[in-house]
Amino acid sequence: MEVGRVAGLTRYPVKSLQGEDVDAATVGLRGLDGDREWAVYTEDGGIGSGKTTRRFRRVDGLLRYRAVLDGGPLVLPPSGPPLRAGDPGTDEALSRALGRPLRLQREADIAHHDEAPVHLVTTASLRRVAALADGRFDVRRVRANVVLEVPGDEFAEDTWTGRELTVGGVVLAIGAGMPRCVMVDAEPARACDDPKVLRLLTREHDMTLGVQAHVVSPGTLRRGDRAVLR
Repeated sequence: MEVGRVAGLTRYPVKSLQGEDVDAATVGLRGLDGDREWAVYTEDGGIGSGKTTRRFRRVDGLLRYRAVLDGGPLVLPPSGPPLRAGDPGTDEALSRALGRPLRLQREADIAHHDEAPVHLVTTASLRRVAALADGRFDVRRVRANVVLEVPGDEFAEDTWTGRELTVGGVVLAIGAGMPRCVMVDAEPARACDDPKVLRLLTREHDMTLGVQAHVVSPGTLRRGDRAVLR
């Protein structure tokens, strides 16, 4: 059964930074090629983020940076020249700008993905959240890899758990809903006119939005690809 088409593809070369929209992406068992392969680490080994937990450390200002793939990760500051991962001086420049010792590091023993290699959300769910919030929902706050254009305004992907979704040349095993955290309310872009979307999702949808997905069959994803649920 065809359930929708790919409306958006986004990869995040550096975890917790803003990412880049792409027209096509190679997908392996680890997820989109280059997605969250690098991260900014603090002096105590935590991963720089917009929150503080056992694993993460809040680094104020970090979310204003963006990363793109240009051979390797290229970090684009809010102002000033780009910073290339692995170049001498990149860690020093980040540390100086953000006010604490930082280092840009490739994924090693511990995976950078939080819950699953691929995060998918439908436009139906986005419209539902916007309606609940009486405002506009900014898809950038979801930090999803794949956005599927699906009719309606309900949490459509909730019913897909445990099934396989063929999208273009990729087969995904759809898992549980994606747990949300304070990142959904973080700057630089608010999720909607009421920034407290996490509170809304906690009340209305068990603090989840979108679904986790694991790659069953690698391949290529493109904007406009059909999504077929099996």
